[in-house]
Amino acid sequence: MKQKKLLLPFIVLALGVFLLGTLLGRNLLSAPTKDQQDIYQQLRLFSQVLDLVQRSYVKEVDPQELIYGAIQGMLSNLDPHSSFLKPDDYKELQIETKGSFTGIGIEITIRDGILTVVAPIEGTPAWKAGLKPGDKIIKINGKPTKGMSLIEAVKLLRGPKGTKVTISILREGWHELKEITLVRDVIPIISVRSFTIEPGYGYVRISNFQEKTPKELVKALDKLEKENKPLKGLIIDLRNNPGGLLNAAVRIADEFIDEGLIVYTKGRIKQQNMRFEATPNRRKHPYPIIVLVNEGSASASEIVAGALQDHHRALIVGMPTFGKGSVQTIIPLPDGSAVRLTTAQYFTPSGRSIQAKGIEPDVKVPFLDPECLKKNQKHQAIREKDLERHLENAEEQNQTKKQKHDPKEKQKKNEETPGPRHLNKERFRYDSQFQEALRLLKSWEVITHLKIE
Repeated sequence: MKQKKLLLPFIVLALGVFLLGTLLGRNLLSAPTKDQQDIYQQLRLFSQVLDLVQRSYVKEVDPQELIYGAIQGMLSNLDPHSSFLKPDDYKELQIETKGSFTGIGIEITIRDGILTVVAPIEGTPAWKAGLKPGDKIIKINGKPTKGMSLIEAVKLLRGPKGTKVTISILREGWHELKEITLVRDVIPIISVRSFTIEPGYGYVRISNFQEKTPKELVKALDKLEKENKPLKGLIIDLRNNPGGLLNAAVRIADEFIDEGLIVYTKGRIKQQNMRFEATPNRRKHPYPIIVLVNEGSASASEIVAGALQDHHRALIVGMPTFGKGSVQTIIPLPDGSAVRLTTAQYFTPSGRSIQAKGIEPDVKVPFLDPECLKKNQKHQAIREKDLERHLENAEEQNQTKKQKHDPKEKQKKNEETPGPRHLNKERFRYDSQFQEALRLLKSWEVITHLKIE
């Protein structure tokens, strides 16, 4: 048994060298390049540390856990969105995009080593409890989250339906932690909800992008168009939508665009460069569209908003989006685990990169929550550019250089409160972004017929 343990590091080293040679398409017998030699040296260092742990650590450790931990550390050091998925984690991810799961219903990220809310999923326990983007989750069931990985946090937050989990959160403006006990529930994958606002005007809320989202949208549009003859205008609400599947986002945008580019990706290798084109639609939607976005609109939401904006198919209203312009590829591994790796960045049809920048609304409208106005508190939303090791936006870097020479060009931090917590018609009466969108829709025909002499 001991002999097998001692051989393990050298097996790992040999395997790493073999894989490296295979990936580079090199003959292992040929002279290694300087880069290869550097990698060999680092693999040797890894092997030595693994050997030390196996021989000298205070207690026996499962070799697989050591290897998994090393892979997790390697990927987490790249960017906030690359990660290693153990077999159970990978299965859970597959369930999320196809069926349902039990938990509290929240999209999270890590900021400054602390678990932070990106957006609660509509209709879930987290949503109903009033959790907001930017909330810091300091503890889960009394366990500190400082230094905790996303995967570890997800495992603690999820569990059987009806069981409880207590989280301690800290919000901008608060001086003390607040404990919230949530009852886990089945998180539905119904991602599209809709209703007629008033005769002639419809509302569609897309809370995330899953496999069934495009079909759900078509069903919602059919219902609205039958109820309203004609449908004079549509509001598509993408606020606090954390994203989801790229293909679903492309199909959603394609529903409103008949031709041209929807989105394209650029990676380091040719296979990562893709273009997604619109196709002619049998169903026509000849009415004006306004898309609502905010700081919680990320990834796939930004693809849709950017495409409709570039094609002048919709007016974007709200606040600048999260700014996640990178593409993650899920790569399954032989043992049932998988790697989620950032492989490319995506660009809008006009060539804009939104990485760490976001989509700028055509009409900027802050969300004014009456409850927050009473308390006179401001809320700091988290966006992609706030995450550690985020990919830089080349255009933003150039702009930042200009700002250093011209203080007037400096951009103010966004301190607005995110969108409404409940899909409730009554609440929309106090939703400043929604009301502005509706006013714009009602004025659309007048505005577009104005003639400037």
